[in-house]
Amino acid sequence: MKGHLAAYDQLYLHFTVTALGGTPVEPGVPDYRTALAQLPALATLAGDPLRVSVRFDPLLFWVERGVTRSNLDLFPEVAEAAAAVGIRDIRVSFAQWYGKAVRRAAARGFAFDVPSEDEQRSRALELAAIAAARGLVLHACSQPVLAGIPGLRPSACIDGELLQSLHPRREPVSRRKDRGQRAACLCTESKDIGSYTQTCPHGCVYCYANPKL
Repeated sequence: MKGHLAAYDQLYLHFTVTALGGTPVEPGVPDYRTALAQLPALATLAGDPLRVSVRFDPLLFWVERGVTRSNLDLFPEVAEAAAAVGIRDIRVSFAQWYGKAVRRAAARGFAFDVPSEDEQRSRALELAAIAAARGLVLHACSQPVLAGIPGLRPSACIDGELLQSLHPRREPVSRRKDRGQRAACLCTESKDIGSYTQTCPHGCVYCYANPKL
């Protein structure tokens, strides 16, 4: 693996951990402490912790035995692990329940909850403060409702300006918005090598991409 990666001047890695691995929400995902233990090796692989972004995404709310639960309470531990490695950027977004995921949730008896915009803003403000206290920059991915919250930046998950600044020879990168993305997405132009025909064993209840779930 490392031999193949040596052919590239730069890697930028997005590492997703919602702290719900191994639960009915993400039945095929490792538990979050096992996942977080991989961060030091990932930073070494990338050559710089600034080339690793942690995605605590999506932010989920659901009702269980009459009590509303969420994964937000575990954000401080995830933030601590990222900061300890020297990672700077952490990205979040509230789950968006597309039709396919809604049907899957119903079939599994998963009673998801969608918080009001006021609650989303309030909780995002809390997360931004937690991140800032640990020297992290919190980014919101395609979430216009969170605009203007102190300490929370809109996310360009593929950020041409950042990638150029991190490249060892500062190779030029497009900074134009990728026209194939959602209106609120700030990602710059890139080539996607993935496909919605690919499958994944994780089985996440909220997934909108996996064709076999």
